[in-house]
Amino acid sequence: MKKITKIFRFILKEYGRGRGKPRADAVGELIKTVLSQNTSDINSERAYAALKRRYGSWNLLLRSTPAVIADTIRSGGLADMKALRIKEILKEIVKREGRLSLSRLKGMSDGDALKYLISLKGVGVKTASVVLLFSFKRPLMPVDTHVFRVARRIGLIPKDTSVLEAHAILTEVTPDKLITDIHLDLIEHGREICKAQRPLCDKCIVRGCCDHYKSRRYRA
Repeated sequence: MKKITKIFRFILKEYGRGRGKPRADAVGELIKTVLSQNTSDINSERAYAALKRRYGSWNLLLRSTPAVIADTIRSGGLADMKALRIKEILKEIVKREGRLSLSRLKGMSDGDALKYLISLKGVGVKTASVVLLFSFKRPLMPVDTHVFRVARRIGLIPKDTSVLEAHAILTEVTPDKLITDIHLDLIEHGREICKAQRPLCDKCIVRGCCDHYKSRRYRA
């Protein structure tokens, strides 16, 4: 735990705290996160903005057709698949809740809320965790490709850890009040320094604690 605490201290000092801006309503956050799957942030944000401009409300989106939705989000990639997925998710929420709302999740435990969301077709643990963290302030760590890569390289999680296991481990070892900041900071560190190809190890502020950096120096 000393190593983890030290890493978190370095990360927070480098990238800061309190950067988590208010997010969309839970349904909007869910749609936004589905759009972010397998594409860049820029593309997914363009697609989300296009949906907001075209429909204005999620109820209007629900009444649209997958083909029109797909045309609207074309800039986000995998438009046909995501349009159908979003439409099915919204229909299922209405079927369960009688309206297009996820407010019932407020009264659920973290585990039950997570199960509810991942039972929706096309919603995985990462997507569900994003919705619960940013829309309901639940202390759950979403693990995207950047968080997973950085956590494995540094040594926050064992190298043979699966993505699913990483969610549980990182949620457990991260103090509740720091989860949002650590999540955002690890993503930024992954984008700017700990890149998938050619990581900038010599510029890394946690290299003294990093398993990957130490093994690299040893091999050299």
